[in-house]
Parts: sequence; structure tokens; C-alpha cells
Amino acid sequence: MSPTASPAAASAPAASAPTGEQFTLHHDGAHGPVDATIVQVAAGLRQLSVDGHDLVQGYAESAMPPFATGIVLVPWPNRVRDGRWSHEGRELQLDITEVDKSNAIHGLLRNTPYRVVERSADAITLGASVVPQHGYPFHLETTVTYRLTGNGIRVEHGVTNVGVEAAPYAVGTHPFLRVGDHPIDSLTITARTVEHVIVDARLNPTGLEPTAGGEFDLSTGRLIAELELDDAWRVEPDADGVIRTILSAEDGTETELWQEGEWEWLQVFITRSYPTNDGPVTAIAVEPMTAPANAFASGDGLRWLAPGESWSGSWGICRPA
Repeated sequence: MSPTASPAAASAPAASAPTGEQFTLHHDGAHGPVDATIVQVAAGLRQLSVDGHDLVQGYAESAMPPFATGIVLVPWPNRVRDGRWSHEGRELQLDITEVDKSNAIHGLLRNTPYRVVERSADAITLGASVVPQHGYPFHLETTVTYRLTGNGIRVEHGVTNVGVEAAPYAVGTHPFLRVGDHPIDSLTITARTVEHVIVDARLNPTGLEPTAGGEFDLSTGRLIAELELDDAWRVEPDADGVIRTILSAEDGTETELWQEGEWEWLQVFITRSYPTNDGPVTAIAVEPMTAPANAFASGDGLRWLAPGESWSGSWGICRPA
């Protein structure tokens, strides 16, 4: 007699991805098909390609996002030193989530499953609540909309203060970029960097320095192979009001990350141990932010939303024509 599955085994649910439901988007763009995968947990961007060319570093559906790949960072990006800040005479203490450096890092929704607000073949809006909690006694409703374009993706973040007092807010994201199959170390990064954020040993800001002509000037292009970065800058827009960071390959192909003018901060992180099926590789996170690290304490770039007030802002990734 052949063995049969036990009732418990027969009814066991299929294993789910650590990042929850996977939302696939498709758009027939002017430069070929545009495809993306958005994940439910942290509303992350897991995959993006144009005409078969990868614009972001992806990871397996069965994996946790390495180095926080693609996740949304809200209501603050980057770090808050010691997780401590003060508000109206109150000393507030956020949970410490970067234990080795004793900081609160990347906001409050990095492990939160978002809910679907609206969905179509080439766009999705996900929503999540920031509820009052340790060190953040405020209540926000947030959304993020991913919409494919003819040559990439546009991402719009929205927030409404549904609480009873003014709430501090900043947002950032954590995409790792690629230019097709080109090795990251062979690429050049170019950005209109104006001021570099000086940090201490725990990567918390201690000041700003002008970048023109110095080691942290990315405005004329720098070869990634020559860089070791986990650094932030204040960046300038082009004449059209858009801030652009471009990764360029030797054959002229490029991937561009753009951000609206209110997103005037940029973090760049390079790792040479990004895990893939073929072993560790170099990867580069290019992170648009509305505020730098420790904004709750410094106030730099921080937005205060009155009860009932809303805000929205956008960034995106594309393959320039």
C-alpha cells in the first residue's frame, strides 16, 4: 500500500514569503515591457526591469530583504541617535533597533504588512498606520503608490495626521540600483552633491561640510570601485527642479534615480557582501530622503503636520532614453 499524507500534512498551508504577498506590475512601455514586484511587508520594491534590463538589485521571494533592500522608511529615515529626542519639554525614547550602534533606525513600519488600497495592472497603492508607541506618541495614516511608466517607475508617498496634535514626519526609501548586468564596481555614480553630512563612529551626524572639489564630491562622477560609502548629502536639483542621481556603465547605458525638490537629502551605501545565489557581490543603495539622520533631534528637513494635514511627494527610477 502506498503511503498517504496525514490529515495534518494534507491541510498544512503553503509556505508564505517572509515579505508577505508579492504584487506583480506590468506595463507595455515605449522602450519595451516594464515589470516590477512590490512586497507587502514594508511596501518594498523587490524587482524592477525595463525591456529585460534590471534597474534594481533584487532578492529571492523566499528571502528577507538583505540590507533592508527596497523598504519604505517612515516616519523617519536613517538613524535617531540613542533613539532619544525631546518634544515640548518631554524626553521621548524610541525603541533601539540598531543595537550595535544604540540607535533607532529606519522608522516604525519596516516589519509591517501594508494593506492594499487600490490596484491595477501597472499600479498599486498600499497603506499602513503609524500608531502611537514608544517615543512616537502620534498617529499617522500613510500610503505609497507604485506606478509603472514608459521607462521605469514613479513612487508617491502620502501621509495624513489623524491624531490630535502636530506630528513630526520624514520619509525615505532604500532601493539598491543596477544597470542591467554590469558589475556595480564598474559603474560611475554622479549626483549634484552640495553638502556632505559629517558623522561620528555610530554614523550619527555631527555637522555639514561643502563638497565642491573634495573627496565627497560626486558631481563630476566617481567610479564605484574606488568608493567606500555609507554617507549622506544635501543635493541640488537640476534646472527643472528635479534631483537626479545617475549610475553609468562604460557602454553609455544608465539607470537614473530622481527625486522631487522637497527630497533634498540623499544617502549612498555600498556593500561588497550583498548575498546572491552566485555568492556575495558589490551592491549600491541610493536612498532618497526628505530629511537626514537624527532629524527628530536636529529638526533638519523635518516636517510637522497639523492634525488633519496631509502631504505627498514623489521619486522614481528609470532607464533614460
